[in-house]
Amino acid sequence: MTLITKLFTATIMTVALLQGCSTTQTIKTPDDLFKEGERLYQKGDYKAAIDQWKKVKESYYSPELTTRAELGIADAYFLNEDYIESAAAYEDFRKLHPKHPKADHALNRQGMSYYNQINRIDTDQTPVKNSLSIFDSYPILYPAGEHLAEVREKIRDCRDKQLQYEIYVGRFYLKTGAYKAAIGRFEEALKSFPNQARLDEVLYYLGKAYLKDGQQSKGREAFGQLSREFPKSPFISDAN
Repeated sequence: MTLITKLFTATIMTVALLQGCSTTQTIKTPDDLFKEGERLYQKGDYKAAIDQWKKVKESYYSPELTTRAELGIADAYFLNEDYIESAAAYEDFRKLHPKHPKADHALNRQGMSYYNQINRIDTDQTPVKNSLSIFDSYPILYPAGEHLAEVREKIRDCRDKQLQYEIYVGRFYLKTGAYKAAIGRFEEALKSFPNQARLDEVLYYLGKAYLKDGQQSKGREAFGQLSREFPKSPFISDAN
């Protein structure tokens, strides 16, 4: 290699090195990450939004931005129908920020996260129990909350589902000949769910369980109560 060639090569390498050093890598600030999360959230790309907001949380940039990211993550989980994750995220948010203006929103959404996991009556009833527990606390904590009407409707529905489950179990006992167990289930349902729909159904099956168990007078008494309190019930014709 000639001296001129060596000098030319060295010059080219020096210029390339200087250009490389002059190029600065763009690093997104927590504000940029949060805005990117918002953009992705609005597009419906909830998983990508969550990834951006998690980076905001990990930056510890500011308490205010971290709080917004925490709620955004919970909302994104919810809208993506990741209800187990959203329930946990809303609970964490409420524990960390009990006085936050959006705490009632978080409580309602936590209840809805459990509610949206409810399946058939013949499956595990834990989601019903969990959602009702959350919804019952809402009117106590937020008696003038903006979600109060929706929460009250969900409370009624959850209690109806619980009553349906009690009837389902009681009927199972009745079909399998466990009459005393059926009686106990139906009697407890009458005590636990007063003034609700389906109580005529409970009285009907309670009367049948009494009769099957040989308790004729109590069976007639249950059918009599059914006729008096629910004169338009479709179960009356079968009870007579």
